[in-house]
Amino acid sequence: MGKLLRRMVWAAIAFWVVAIVATGGLAGKLGSAEKNDATTWLPKSAESTKVSELAGKFTGKDVYPAVVVYDRGGAVLSAADQDRARADIGRFAALPNVHGPVEGPVVSGDGQAIQVVVPITVGVKGISDTLPTVKSIRAMVAGSGMSVHVTGPAGYGADSADAFSGVNSTLLYVTIAIVVAILLVTYRSPVLWLLPLLCVGVALTVAQALIYLLAAHAGLTVNSDTEFLLTVLVFGAGTDYALLLTARYREELRRREDRYAAMATAIRRAGPAIAASAVTVALSLLCLVVADLNSTKSLGPVMATGVLVDFAVLTTLYPALLVLCGRWIFWPAAPRFGDPEPSGGRWMRTLTRLTVARPRRVWQLTAAALAVLALGLFGLHAAGLRPQDTFRTRPEAVAGEQVLVRHFPGGSGDPLQIIGPAAQGERLRALAAEVPGVVAVSAPATIDGLAYLEATAADATDSVAAFATVDRLRSALHSVPGAMVGGGSAVALDTLNSSRHDRNLVVPLVLSVVFLIMAILLRSLVAPAMMLATVVLSLAAALGVSAVAFGKLLGFHGADAAFPLWTFVFLVSLGIDYSIFLMARIREESTRHDATTATVIAVRTTSGTITAAGVVLAGTFAALLTLPLVFAAEIGFAVAFGVLLDAFVVRTILVPALAMDLGERLWWPRRRAKTPNARRELVSPGIPE
Repeated sequence: MGKLLRRMVWAAIAFWVVAIVATGGLAGKLGSAEKNDATTWLPKSAESTKVSELAGKFTGKDVYPAVVVYDRGGAVLSAADQDRARADIGRFAALPNVHGPVEGPVVSGDGQAIQVVVPITVGVKGISDTLPTVKSIRAMVAGSGMSVHVTGPAGYGADSADAFSGVNSTLLYVTIAIVVAILLVTYRSPVLWLLPLLCVGVALTVAQALIYLLAAHAGLTVNSDTEFLLTVLVFGAGTDYALLLTARYREELRRREDRYAAMATAIRRAGPAIAASAVTVALSLLCLVVADLNSTKSLGPVMATGVLVDFAVLTTLYPALLVLCGRWIFWPAAPRFGDPEPSGGRWMRTLTRLTVARPRRVWQLTAAALAVLALGLFGLHAAGLRPQDTFRTRPEAVAGEQVLVRHFPGGSGDPLQIIGPAAQGERLRALAAEVPGVVAVSAPATIDGLAYLEATAADATDSVAAFATVDRLRSALHSVPGAMVGGGSAVALDTLNSSRHDRNLVVPLVLSVVFLIMAILLRSLVAPAMMLATVVLSLAAALGVSAVAFGKLLGFHGADAAFPLWTFVFLVSLGIDYSIFLMARIREESTRHDATTATVIAVRTTSGTITAAGVVLAGTFAALLTLPLVFAAEIGFAVAFGVLLDAFVVRTILVPALAMDLGERLWWPRRRAKTPNARRELVSPGIPE
């Protein structure tokens, strides 16, 4: 058996060396497969998606307008200023990737601003490809003597791409620094932290390569959001798996002299819980494939791939490296054969005694406190973020839009697009002109039996008022068969509606999947129901606190429409991990102890590791707060806070108290074994004094 174990160690190392050599070159190509165009996130059945495809016949495919706005801080512009804007049009038209005629100059009614619209073509990355052209336009107008800004869809796309430039490398370095710091404190070893970090790096590289292949050859949609979320998830989950396996291995090293036998036992005992955790997270994330939004749908396979690769690496390569290094890797606190079991910290012993004495009172008070925190949910406004609210800084596109809306209709530069039968073009124009919120409608253009019109809305794109205008316009044109409305505001409205549909569909599906996995793992119906209830309560509390923090502390103006669903999936799938590890240990100990003793032993033996794992996972998601994007910061704050709540409150107080109060009923319909477990060497000491 010893020789076989040694051969398996070297086989695992060889396998992953080959894997990293084979995939290393592909991982760096993931960024080239991103699609950051909002219309590619919507399903093909969405009305705005259909309009976008047909409008390409008239405006050119994949064309986004950059709106150049000139002003002098409220002063009336002179004839020379207008001549300067007119001269700029020729220079803009000569730029690469400018498609079609440049429109303008249009002088505002008050004479204080000029508007020029530059149509820019984009490539496979979508709207983020506008960055080079927008930079060129901004360089051209610098030093004109006027205040000139580039805004509109292309301006925002360029500023978003600029904000994302270097984000992944910055996030990677910040995440590594956080993980290293926490592992140094947790392990208290100057060398042990290198092994999990090395293995997580292998997992991230292999996962990125696999996802690139899926994006390039299987039609998987990948965007900037999913790429940076993949980084923090792989680091967080992978480090958690390493912590849990290391803790059980260290425990077995005190009971066995042969480190290979100790590792085999550690994997046999901790492996099922780690596997259940990985499967729970992966399947929960894969539930997102039923979503309408492609950006949400793709998140599932991307994140699930990262988690499963994490699991494969951390349960094969990591234990192989750990056992190969020997006990010295734990220096200066290397466990020796025959060392006594640690009794846990003083605060944990005090908390355990309180829970043992009054378990029902403890869980009732804890649940009530979480319910109070959840009240903040009433202040969560997740109806989408306006373009100017998506940044934590104030990019030029935001400044330009503020000038634009002061002097022009809010929808200028990003008109609503109307498609209908060519024979009904004039009727469509007349109907659209009568819709409240529409200030101008273009003459219809006809191609291939289709009519195309542009309607300028009075309100800014992505505003609630603009959404109402889209709804009214669609209702007014409903009498014309085949008539459809698209454009920026319509895309945003369809995205919001799809997000609501996805939330209502995915949430019950994820809860069902998690319950089923827990029932299989624990062979019980009561225990998984209890665990799921505690995680949902914890999720509500985390969202409630987040809603208050977003408005009162961080100054955010609402939340992205996808925020509640993405946070739900992350927190339910990741948050239940800690309850899985705790409940699996309670179940193991319950075969030879009463419910209270089994719970105390499980809490004592897992508390330090689960707390450290929670801090690591929270730290990796908190790294998202360093990014300049509101959506990333919101996800990072909510998931980090929720994970800490699960690790320090739900797993430490709520779940143990419920387990003690329920007693043997927790394992219904399983009956307690009448004979003690035969593995007497694994019996842990009883309740600590």
